[in-house]
Amino acid sequence: MKQAKFSIGQCIHHRLFDYRGVVVDVDPVFSGSDDWYEQVAKSRPPKDEPWYHVLVHDASKETYVAEQNLSGDEIVEPVNHPLLDEFFVDFEKGHYITGRQPN
Repeated sequence: MKQAKFSIGQCIHHRLFDYRGVVVDVDPVFSGSDDWYEQVAKSRPPKDEPWYHVLVHDASKETYVAEQNLSGDEIVEPVNHPLLDEFFVDFEKGHYITGRQPN
């Protein structure tokens, strides 16, 4: 299984749709439905590589994105999203911090 390139709290940029966001969860492989994949994943990204749940900057939505469509965000500024406080407690040096303790 491929190691995830991005981590929870990391700001990303969507290469195809040109938006910023922050990763709130990582799936090691695609975990959506076949119907969703057929209707939404038009570029047919691989299902056997990491997929990310992303809060979109300046929007109120969350997206589900294949790793191949993401790059690291070069803007070191916070993301604007109404659900940030539900996932993170702080923003430091371009990365969001969760309230969870490391194992």
